[in-house]
Amino acid sequence: MAAKCSVCFFSYGFNGLNKSNSNNDIDSRKKNLNPRLLFLPSRRLLPVSCKIQHRNLSSHYKIQGKKPPFEWIRTRAKLCPNSDDESEPEPSVPNNGDMEHIVNHGKTFEDDVNTRVDVEHIDEKSSSTLSAYAVETNRDVEHADEQMALTKALAINGEQLSGVQPEDLIAMIKTAERNILLLNQARVQALEDLHKILSEKETLQSEINSLEMRLVEADAQIKVASEEKVHTEQLEGQLEKLRNALINRSGSGKSELELYENQNKMSNEEALLARDDHVHSLRKEVDSLRTENLALKDDIQALKSMLSNLKNTDERMVTLENERSFLESTMKELESKLSVSQQESSNISTLKVECKDLWEKVENLQRLLDKATKQADQAFLVLQQNQDLRKKVDKLEESLEAANVFKVSSEKIQQYNELMQKKIKLLEERLQKSDQEIYSYVQLYQESIKEFQHTLNSLKEESKEGTLDGPVDDMPWEFWSHLLLTIDGWALEKKLSNNDAVLLREMVWKRDRRICDAYAACKEKTEDEVISTFLRLTSSQPSPGLHIIHIAAEMAPVAKVGGLGDVVTGLGKALQKRGHLVEIVLPKYDCMQYDRIRDLRALDATVHSYFDGKLFQNKVWTGTVEGLPVYFIEPHHPNRFFWRGQYYGEQDDFKRFSFFSRAALELLLQAGKKPDIIHCHDWQTAFVAPLYWDLYAPKGLNSARICFTCHNFEYQGTAPASELASCGLDVHQLNRPDRMQDNSAHDRVNPIKGAIVFSNIVTTVSPTYGQEVRTAEGGRGLHSTLNFYSNKFLGILNGIDTESWNPATDMFLKVQYSANDLQGKEENKDSMRRLLGLSSADDRTPLVGCITRLVPQKGVHLIRHAIYRTLEMGGQFVLLGSSPVPHIQREFEGIANQFQNHEHIRLILKYDETLSRYIYAASDMFIIPSIFEPCGLTQMIAMRYGSVPIVRKTGGLNDSVFDVDDDTIPYQFRNGFTFMTADEQGLDGAMERAFNLYKSDNESWQQLVRKVMNIDFSWESSASQYEELYARSVARARASASHT
Repeated sequence: MAAKCSVCFFSYGFNGLNKSNSNNDIDSRKKNLNPRLLFLPSRRLLPVSCKIQHRNLSSHYKIQGKKPPFEWIRTRAKLCPNSDDESEPEPSVPNNGDMEHIVNHGKTFEDDVNTRVDVEHIDEKSSSTLSAYAVETNRDVEHADEQMALTKALAINGEQLSGVQPEDLIAMIKTAERNILLLNQARVQALEDLHKILSEKETLQSEINSLEMRLVEADAQIKVASEEKVHTEQLEGQLEKLRNALINRSGSGKSELELYENQNKMSNEEALLARDDHVHSLRKEVDSLRTENLALKDDIQALKSMLSNLKNTDERMVTLENERSFLESTMKELESKLSVSQQESSNISTLKVECKDLWEKVENLQRLLDKATKQADQAFLVLQQNQDLRKKVDKLEESLEAANVFKVSSEKIQQYNELMQKKIKLLEERLQKSDQEIYSYVQLYQESIKEFQHTLNSLKEESKEGTLDGPVDDMPWEFWSHLLLTIDGWALEKKLSNNDAVLLREMVWKRDRRICDAYAACKEKTEDEVISTFLRLTSSQPSPGLHIIHIAAEMAPVAKVGGLGDVVTGLGKALQKRGHLVEIVLPKYDCMQYDRIRDLRALDATVHSYFDGKLFQNKVWTGTVEGLPVYFIEPHHPNRFFWRGQYYGEQDDFKRFSFFSRAALELLLQAGKKPDIIHCHDWQTAFVAPLYWDLYAPKGLNSARICFTCHNFEYQGTAPASELASCGLDVHQLNRPDRMQDNSAHDRVNPIKGAIVFSNIVTTVSPTYGQEVRTAEGGRGLHSTLNFYSNKFLGILNGIDTESWNPATDMFLKVQYSANDLQGKEENKDSMRRLLGLSSADDRTPLVGCITRLVPQKGVHLIRHAIYRTLEMGGQFVLLGSSPVPHIQREFEGIANQFQNHEHIRLILKYDETLSRYIYAASDMFIIPSIFEPCGLTQMIAMRYGSVPIVRKTGGLNDSVFDVDDDTIPYQFRNGFTFMTADEQGLDGAMERAFNLYKSDNESWQQLVRKVMNIDFSWESSASQYEELYARSVARARASASHT
């Protein structure tokens, strides 16, 4: 308490001694006296006390396990206002009451200091609230102290100074020295506390925040020290002003004032010296604290790193624990599966026994058949035996005669004779029965021979009738396509007239046996002899079907990028089977799969086409693909349009395919073809429609109706309008809002829009997508055009080639299988796991497949999420596909590297048709989370191979996959799992439902697999719709032509 009183004494500048007798003096000096003259509480002494009390406070409340009470702090922080009698005049010499007042004032200040210390070092959790309150309390204390000091300083007069005792002043100075000693001891204690803090590193995590607060305090101490130095200089100036003011004062107590002034000066100098020493020591202490704080920072960082290591260790322990639990669950599953496999093995053994019994029955039946066929031979043997028996009977009769001669009358001989007679009768009865059986067998044999002869004769008659009247059905489509291409080649090479070529095409079209026999008979003859033979077969019979020519940029399997190639081949084959003449025109790419083309040959004739103001030669190749006749156009252009090593993605794609479109029409014109339908696809051949009506219909190629199919409205092939002139079209006439001008940019042309305007039939690849593209969001700028031409726009769902995509005949699979025998699917799943290095420990682990182009349309963010979600739910995931977008390709390459050696995830970032069939066959589920999907063929192929689809309800997916839990859909049509929103939550819901059904109800899952395999996704339905559209368009054209 003494130390705190001395500090208070020096801080307040003898406020307890300086009081005035006169209120007038107070008023007169208020104007000249600066409140900053008064000594304020020293902030330099607070940090040391803070250190001491912080340790005591924290240790005290750590032992109790609770925070300091907030109300106790508020009570200690209260200050009592000065009473009225404090402003009254007091005797000049301080008496015991005055000293007691000084001591009490010191106590008040001690409480103030303690209050500030307690508030600053309260528990960390309530520090924010208490610190704000402490600042407000300190401000009140300082304000009250200033008011008190001002009142007491103005009360000073000369008479009061005469009674001051020098002994009291000396005692106060000694007290200040003791306070300095106590402060040094406090600093030593603070250093010891620091050593204690270093020894408590293991519990530093809970005190990190307090150490950081100490760092802030140290910085504040440095700032306060500098402020105190300036404050000391200001105080010296204030003392000088005060001294001058006291000298000028009049009064009888001048000698006492000088004495008091000398004493006061001496004490102030000593206090200032002590203060300077203290400031110097505090600076050293601050420097040492700064170095210690830096060391503490390093220690804190080290501890943080150790804590992070401990956290990582904890995470690893958690991971190991999870793996252990997973292994335990896996062991339990394996044990359960072992028991199931044992039961299945017992069932298999019973099945083997049953199979063995069935085989024995079959063998017995075979033996019976063998016996039946050998009855005739046995009959002869029986006859021989009968003859032997007759001989024996004769011998017996001779013996009886001999016995009669000898007249043997013994009873034994008579009994023997009776027995012999009975035996003879039995033998005769058996002989009669055997004769009857032999006779019946002979009759049956003769009747079967007659029936066989009759059947043979009827078959011969039917064969003769078919040979004379019906078409040839036993020749493959490749034969007829090759024959058709041969005739077209002769026509292009001017070896046949166009009329003769048309008649011969009709015979091929009808699969006439006469032309087939003529071609077979002319194998060893020269080409001229073959042509002359064919000319003798010409007929004028009308064609039974339509002549359809597809002009496209893709055709599976020779030039396939996406679904377009599958549609051209599948629809062409389906229409061909329905009796129509179908031909395909393709660019001759250098990167095609030439091994899939049969009878590829180049024609001697060349086709000249216009481009960029010149005529360029085009070499024409013919061949058959999947039984369809195909013409390949190879431009002789210096830019080598189709010798680029890829199908799309070139800077001059607009020029490449506009050149091809005109060259294809030039081929039809020069070959003298009169097709009923010209079917073009996507923007690459959309130029055909305006070219046909503006340039080639006036030249005589006017028999056809134009059908245009857009497979994806996102790719529209827009280009500057000036580039349209290269293929010979009139830019001025076509770059108009009602023709080919792009709806978004008036200086560009849109091939898709031009095809919509100029075509007679416009289709897209599914009914739902047909509705979506008529909206602003789905139409990609063409919705207004589609709505304007809605009377000729229709969505037809694509199909798949069910002959090519057939798990029962697919030679790429290890084991073929069907909906009635799913064992092969399990074997393919196991085989593909071994091929890709995936775990095959659990046969019931669901395998999720995905085969796609990795573009934003396909929902790449959902595919990425599905990979990790499948792993979380205990499944396996296989992805096959690549991306033309560099950053997406890099992202999935990173994921592939992450799971390079993983036992449940495999990413193959390329396209491989053989592997794709393997994945279709091995997958239990197939995921297609497209943002939009015009049609989609993968879901149909997946179901064909028994993989249950998980799709987003959009476009063709909405038309082909119906949720198994949707009660509004008839049960027989529910075939997969769907979701609406294109986000992770929607996908998770569908995947979880699929996994739950797969794991909890194997019988229902197998029924679902059989159901999806039996759904008919062939081209029959789609081809019939196209056939109807073609026929109606051709009928309207012919009707309008007849009226004119």
